[in-house]
Amino acid sequence: MKIVILGTAWPYRGGIADFNNRLAQEFISEGNQVRIITFTLQYPSFLFPGKTQYSPDPQPEGLDIVRRLNSVNPFNWIKVSRDIRNEKPDLLIVPFWMPFMGVSIGAVSRMAKKCGAKRIAILHNLIPHEHKPGDKILSRYFIKSVDGYVALSESVLADINLFDTKKPRTFCPHPLYDHFGAIASRQESLKHLGLDPAYRYILFFGLIRDYKGLDLLLKAYADSRLRELNVRLLVTGEFYGSSDKYFELEKQLGLEGLVIWKNEFVPANEVSYCFGAADLIAQPYKTATQSGVSQIAYHFEKPMLVTKVGGLAEIVPNGIAGYAVEPEPAQIADGLVDFFKNNRQEQFTKGIIEEKKKYSWSNMTQAVYKVCGGTN
Repeated sequence: MKIVILGTAWPYRGGIADFNNRLAQEFISEGNQVRIITFTLQYPSFLFPGKTQYSPDPQPEGLDIVRRLNSVNPFNWIKVSRDIRNEKPDLLIVPFWMPFMGVSIGAVSRMAKKCGAKRIAILHNLIPHEHKPGDKILSRYFIKSVDGYVALSESVLADINLFDTKKPRTFCPHPLYDHFGAIASRQESLKHLGLDPAYRYILFFGLIRDYKGLDLLLKAYADSRLRELNVRLLVTGEFYGSSDKYFELEKQLGLEGLVIWKNEFVPANEVSYCFGAADLIAQPYKTATQSGVSQIAYHFEKPMLVTKVGGLAEIVPNGIAGYAVEPEPAQIADGLVDFFKNNRQEQFTKGIIEEKKKYSWSNMTQAVYKVCGGTN
């Protein structure tokens, strides 16, 4: 098949770009011809909360990535849709992760319909974690531009019914983020990061946003039982928003000197060390659909503690791959204490190794083919 993926990709950074890069590689490995059309302008600078939108990593090998789409220029959307029609792809894949992007991508998808391609949306989120006025209008506009859907969580699959009950859809869990290299040993990782091997480590990883619940984790980590277990909290990621409230909470809870802050975006070649140093990955989200962090943890075979929001508990079965608890500091603390006090790492790692077999990229491509075959 000739396939076009329309959305963010290298040279942009972040989980959605990584997803699209890796999905393209899987389609290519199956004998398809794939081109990714990504942005010339993704977010206007005043809308982007981080330090930079661009990846520090080299271009992924073997990918045909062209920068054509401007997210705020309607005249550009006409040109991009014309280019797609001229390419005559069999399949147009349109990842969706936030309503703002639904305008440009949805407009191009609508105008590209005449090329005859099946237009399949891969839905990371449909209802945003952080709500803004007009979100539902923009999501509805996007939904009408495609022929079918692959949802990355059961909760997103259910959300589709708010906008459409007829078009074909399926659920396929987020595949492994297996492009970060081999598993690094604990000893190598601690040395690389300059961490004391006398301690065990909880890792909070990724962009720091309010809905990800770092405040809940800090309150849980303040539990006096953890002071007796030689456990340190490692927070690795860039703040998307003010960091002041977290540092103030750290001070209020008496955690100064106990939390290790590495507040910067982590390039791909450093990710293995962050996970190699960790004993447990904590995802204390307040709201969620699914999370790429879980799939990095699966790749590196690390137990997780997640909260029972969105699809996180679907991905991390409680007592098998780690813990699924309510998003409350007391329950998070109980899970952390149980893990370190009762040395659950070996038990959960066995569960992780078995569970990760479910999350292959071939499952994702098969889900796309399935929905594609169900469209008229």
